[in-house]
Amino acid sequence: MNAPVRAATSVHALDFRDPGEVRRIEAFVAENGGTLFHRPAWLKAVEAGTGQRAAGLVAERMGTVTGWLPLTEVRSALFGKALVSSGFGVAGGILACGEEATQALAEGAQSYALRAGFAGIELRGGPVPEGWDSWSDKHCCFERALAADDEAELLAIPRKARAEVRKGLGFGHRISVGRGSGDLAAHYACYSASVRNLGTPVFPKRLFAAMLEAFPASSDVLTVWQGDKPLASVLSFYHDGAVLPFWGGGVFEARAARANEVMYYELMLHARRQGMTRFDFGRSKTGSGPFAFKKNWGFEPQRLTYTAWTAPGSPPRNIDPTDASYSRKIELWKKLPLPVANTLGPWIARGLA
Repeated sequence: MNAPVRAATSVHALDFRDPGEVRRIEAFVAENGGTLFHRPAWLKAVEAGTGQRAAGLVAERMGTVTGWLPLTEVRSALFGKALVSSGFGVAGGILACGEEATQALAEGAQSYALRAGFAGIELRGGPVPEGWDSWSDKHCCFERALAADDEAELLAIPRKARAEVRKGLGFGHRISVGRGSGDLAAHYACYSASVRNLGTPVFPKRLFAAMLEAFPASSDVLTVWQGDKPLASVLSFYHDGAVLPFWGGGVFEARAARANEVMYYELMLHARRQGMTRFDFGRSKTGSGPFAFKKNWGFEPQRLTYTAWTAPGSPPRNIDPTDASYSRKIELWKKLPLPVANTLGPWIARGLA
C-alpha cells in the first residue's frame, strides 16, 4: 500500500481588501502570541500614515493558516527599497507553527523581493530562516510587571530614579489622557522637538493620527502640562496585557521640570487602571542614553535578535543612526530651526521604517 501523500505548505499574499481574510490573520496573531506589530491593522496604519504599502505573506496547509509574515514595502530615495517586518515596529518577524512554515515564508519573501525589485528583507524578531544573517548585539527590549498600587509602583523604581520622579510630582503638573486633535497636537509639539534635539527626522504627524484611528480602543496620548504648555507627551498602545509607550518625548523645559519622569510614572498608574499587568518600555540601542535611562528605572535589558537577507549584488541597507557615516548629518540636524525640521523631517523619516 502506498503511503499517503503529505500536503505541502503553500504561501500566498494577503488580500487586505478581503475583510474575512484580514480577520483570519488577526485571529492567527492573537492565538499564537503575536505582537502588536504582527497585526494587519498596524501595517495598514503605517500605509495610511506614510504611504509605505502594506503587504504580507500567509502560509497554509490544507486550508489552515500555519504562518504569517507581515511586511511593509519601504521605498525611499535616500535609503533604497526593502521589505521590512514590521514597518516602524520593534518586532514583527515570522510568526509560524513550525520550521516548514518558517522556511516557506522566508523563501516566499525572497521570491517576492526579487520579483518586485527590493534590495533586501529585514525581520525584527521571530525565528531565523536558514542561511539568513542575524545579530543580537544592537538592540535590547525592556519589560517588567506593574505593581499592585500607586505607592508600590513608586517604590519599584530604584532610589535615584525614584527621587527624580518625586521631584517631578512636587511641581504639581497637570496630566491629561485622550485621543482628540488637541492631544495629538500636544504630542507632536513635544515629540518633534525631542527628536530634532536628538538629530533625528520626525515621523509624519499623520502616522500618529492613523495609529490612533486604527486602534481606537487600545491607544491613547498622555501629556504632562505646565499651565497651558505641554512639556512631555507619549503615544501608547495596549496589547496582550501590556502597555507600550511607543512614541514619547519632551521639550527643552521638560528636563528641569522632570516631566519625562512624571510622564512614565503616570503612564504606569494609568495602564494598571486599564487592566494592564506589564510595562513594555520598548527597545533601545545598546549603550545609548535611552538604554541607560531604562536600566536606571530598574528594567533589565533583553537582547533582540534581528535578521536580514540581501539580494545578490545589492549592498546591505544601512539606517543605523550610530553609524559613523551619519554622525555629521545628525549634528547638523540638531541645529535646524524646529519649523524647518518639521517640514523636511517627515519626507526623510518615512523611509526609516
